[in-house]
Amino acid sequence: MRVLGLDFGEKTIGTAISDPFGWTAQGLEIIRRKEENNLVASIARIKELCAQYNVELIVLGFPKNMNNTEGPRAEKTQKFKARLEKELKLPVELWDERLSTVGAERVLLEADISRAKRKKVIDKQAAVLILQGWLDLNANKTIF
Repeated sequence: MRVLGLDFGEKTIGTAISDPFGWTAQGLEIIRRKEENNLVASIARIKELCAQYNVELIVLGFPKNMNNTEGPRAEKTQKFKARLEKELKLPVELWDERLSTVGAERVLLEADISRAKRKKVIDKQAAVLILQGWLDLNANKTIF
């Protein structure tokens, strides 16, 4: 079973895909949009990725505040989740993404990636961390 990981931001959606065995997450691409609330093209691209990789489940990063409360970004993410489920007819699981961007930044810094290049790939790396965290938690469950 292939799982798609998404890091849903204001202007971008980072994407990652699991290997067929559900062991590792690899970055795919960053979906960019000009208008925050116009998701038509973004959902169409996600649908294409799901078909291309035979995705059976989507893991969507859920941006909780550090004190475990939910803010406006979390509300938008929940609406995006509902829309994905309705339009793609796939289950979507929310995954606590606190510090995923910080972790992604750290990984890219350790790899000695320039600031300009980090800015271009940070959302994709955050999607990898979101998906890998979910895969690691579910490694011993019989989902695959």
